[in-house]
Amino acid sequence: MSAGDQEAGEQRVRDAVRRHARARAFEEAEDVISAVLSDPRVREARERVEAAEMEFGLELCARLQPFQDRCDQAVAESDAARLTGLCGGKHGRWGRICVLPGGHETSMQEPHWGRNSEGHPIAWVGSAPDDW
Repeated sequence: MSAGDQEAGEQRVRDAVRRHARARAFEEAEDVISAVLSDPRVREARERVEAAEMEFGLELCARLQPFQDRCDQAVAESDAARLTGLCGGKHGRWGRICVLPGGHETSMQEPHWGRNSEGHPIAWVGSAPDDW
């Protein structure tokens, strides 16, 4: 076996060890996250936050509903240009997509606003990727 072949083999082993360690770290993190999220106090806090977001969403509904209407119209018309101008803020896992224009947090000083997966108006702060 040449030195190059031996070095390549050692690199494959190091890569496999790294992949295994990373996969194990993700598994451990998921276990911890699941344990935390299942705690009754955490569930209660999440329910209170969701209730506050829905209440705030209802308060803003009269003023921000035209943005939802424009978004719905753009979807119905497959108007990609109008849709790309929307805010990138979303909580896709929970069915929330902000229907306000991009940059609204600074220009309009509004939180993210849209509808949740059940169709209720909701306002929230922060964003998360769809696969979070």
